[in-house]
Amino acid sequence: MTNLTGRSAIVTGGFSGMGFAIATALAKAGANVAVGSYVASPQAGRVDAAYYPGADEIERVRSALATHGTKVHAAHLDVRDSALTNLFFAQAQAAVGQADILVNAAGTTAEQPVCGHSDELWDKIVDTNLTGAFRTTRAVLPGMIERGWGRIVNIGSTAASVGWKDNPAYCASKAGLLGLTRCVALEGAPHGVTCVMISPTWVETELMRRNVAQVVEREGKGRSAEELMDEFRKGNPQGRMLQPEEIAALAVFLCSDLAKGITMENIQITGGALW
Repeated sequence: MTNLTGRSAIVTGGFSGMGFAIATALAKAGANVAVGSYVASPQAGRVDAAYYPGADEIERVRSALATHGTKVHAAHLDVRDSALTNLFFAQAQAAVGQADILVNAAGTTAEQPVCGHSDELWDKIVDTNLTGAFRTTRAVLPGMIERGWGRIVNIGSTAASVGWKDNPAYCASKAGLLGLTRCVALEGAPHGVTCVMISPTWVETELMRRNVAQVVEREGKGRSAEELMDEFRKGNPQGRMLQPEEIAALAVFLCSDLAKGITMENIQITGGALW
């Protein structure tokens, strides 16, 4: 019922976490998949909690996705740069075909209150989470409209509607992403193109673990990152942490013909939590 054979998908932030889980699920469903992530050397400086895979991971990701028998493309992608984004999309089209599906999973965050927040950090987060999704959508939407079919899935967060202490740039970016989602949905609706945002609570990923480590460091209470992770698990009504594969399962459904009436929505996956 969710057979995507013959479709081609692009997944940003596709080397780890939810992005990789979604790319894997799309490949299992028969889609050709192109994945891009910001690739950096292990020594590269970081001003946020993002996970930047090393160059050796390009082949690891490509090989893992290729086991499902579809066409695969994996490469460096910096969604903050229009020229690099356009280059990646051109290479992806040559490798796996014109994009029928776009999943914007590239994202970053950082623990920093408004007081003392640098322009550099603000721009990095908003440009990745929001403007990056705009750039990628702009690259594929005309073709989807012309062909009369398309699926765009934006990975948001409960932060789109609930504040998160010391994370103003992240919350602002996800709220903005929801606005972008709705506008794209309206633009694509007459042409068979849907656009939906998936907004999960905490999901157990590398990015989350890095962010939790930042929280612990800023608190200075002496507890470990794993202890805080356990607090999050116990605080969820289901008593657990969401897994990337759960987000991936919904994303694949939203990319299928069964979901053609689902657009302009913000679908939350929270296990019953408000955050």
